[in-house]
Amino acid sequence: MHNIKLVLTGLAASALLTTSAIAQKVKSAGVPAAVKEALAKKYPGAADVNWEKEKGNFEANWGGKSKEDNSVVFTPDGNFVEQVVAIPVNTLPPGVAAYVKAHYPGTKITEAGKVTDAMGKTSYEAEVKGKDLVFNEKGEFVKID
Repeated sequence: MHNIKLVLTGLAASALLTTSAIAQKVKSAGVPAAVKEALAKKYPGAADVNWEKEKGNFEANWGGKSKEDNSVVFTPDGNFVEQVVAIPVNTLPPGVAAYVKAHYPGTKITEAGKVTDAMGKTSYEAEVKGKDLVFNEKGEFVKID
């Protein structure tokens, strides 16, 4: 019986950790003022913004039909982390399509984005089967995000 309790406790802890990594919708009122001010200063044209909280940071999404053509992440104190701009799938570096074809045969890239971090480094995201695959600027696979 003691072993069952340990297993159940472990499963519950694992579930909590897993769900905390998933993005959660946040109302504007739940976004720190420093984050809203940083967004307004860096992206004054951002309108009709939807907010999410993921990995402790705040993500602002706006633009396009999906209202996610632009995505910007800030720390809770308003420091810029990264920007993701939606791009046409056919503009990804050639290595991305080759990787997806080899590792996810018969699957299409459903969304693509160009990522620029706070240091100005560029990478790319390709959404495949609900996962964000991250590639460097040369189109070489880096990780699943």
